[in-house]
Amino acid sequence: MRIARLCVLLLCVALAASADAARPLRLATLNWAPYVAPGLDQQGLSAYIIGSAARQFGRALEIDYFPWNRALQLGLHGPGYAGYFPAYYTEQRARECYFSSPIGTSTLGLAYLKSAPVHWRRLEDLAPFMIGVVAGYSSGAEFDRLVAQQKLTIDPSPNDTLNLRKLLAGRVQAVVIDRLVMRFLLLAEPDLRKQRRRLALSSRPVAELPLYVCFRRTPEGRQLQRKFDAALQTLPLHAMENRYFGKLEGNANAPQADH
Repeated sequence: MRIARLCVLLLCVALAASADAARPLRLATLNWAPYVAPGLDQQGLSAYIIGSAARQFGRALEIDYFPWNRALQLGLHGPGYAGYFPAYYTEQRARECYFSSPIGTSTLGLAYLKSAPVHWRRLEDLAPFMIGVVAGYSSGAEFDRLVAQQKLTIDPSPNDTLNLRKLLAGRVQAVVIDRLVMRFLLLAEPDLRKQRRRLALSSRPVAELPLYVCFRRTPEGRQLQRKFDAALQTLPLHAMENRYFGKLEGNANAPQADH
């Protein structure tokens, strides 16, 4: 009888472990192409990387899209969610969740017109210029500090696309923008693509901000973070980025059928 009960107990444990492994890795996020967006291949570069890592420990990635503040709340507190991404590191967030190893880096540069280059060595050198930024987004701690001290002049817009259009129209002299976002927009937006040769991006970064998955601060979240980090270490992230954008650029350059 004891042997039978033990066998039943072991079977129940095995079934529970199997059911747990079969559950998707469900994360909350925002629409931020090319890192993550519902219409993109693999739902974006970050989703491609996270999904590749999750498959290595038996999980399929499932993501839901929300406005950013809502994604943070649901990722940490919503039923069924393991966390959210892509997150910048802050001390406050580190108290609220378990950060993964970096899944990539958001490198912010300064876009400008080739016909009117913006030369700078320190951020303070940008004081004479009107600089486009996305309202509510960080442009890096040092840049944000100089703005708060009114040492830099900014012109906020709702999104990066509008900022680049304002730059092309001469309404701002420079734009703070993520290098991959700019690369994507110059492929995806027809009006920007036509004028992309007019634009340049500074080789000197305004800021380099690693991106993370923020797992819930629970025992399960800690376990997921450890499994995810172990899987992430096996992935060639730089090669994956190049492969992903090579495919995007190939699709953008393919001849379009007449309709």
